[in-house]
Amino acid sequence: MQQEELKELLAIFDQSTLTEFDLKDGTFELYFNKTAAARSQAGQVNNTGQTQAAEPTVEPTANTQTTTQQTVQSVQAQTTETAKETVEGTDIVSPIVGVVYLRPAPEKEDFKKVGDHIEAGEVVCIVEAMKVMNEITSDVSGEIVEVLVENEQVVEFDQPLFRVKEG
Repeated sequence: MQQEELKELLAIFDQSTLTEFDLKDGTFELYFNKTAAARSQAGQVNNTGQTQAAEPTVEPTANTQTTTQQTVQSVQAQTTETAKETVEGTDIVSPIVGVVYLRPAPEKEDFKKVGDHIEAGEVVCIVEAMKVMNEITSDVSGEIVEVLVENEQVVEFDQPLFRVKEG
């Protein structure tokens, strides 16, 4: 998720009556929990006559509580750190929407994996769309430095599948 999406999700959670929210997507995990004090304050009317939403705390997987602002700062730091870790290279993208298969058959090895050298025109995976198997080939020669999808994952048009360091 992008930083702005996380901020928006946190704001929605903050204004809702939910006491807990858990989101898992691959290796990404997000958990929000309003503390008992925040729950008891939820719905209190402030001196302007408006309903006052309780400020939630967020519990990262390390079970430490932080304030909303600390969480946003943490997300900003993680986003910056992730951007620094991004490997330079050329992306091989999906030309269609469908299900990606990284291997030719369930019992076979992946077409290509990190560290493999590929040549332009070489098959790197298959994307199944409307029961048609479409071989996806590389436009560049080089070393695969990242596999950006999982086997049997649904992919969108123009979604990066592999990152290749040309050379």
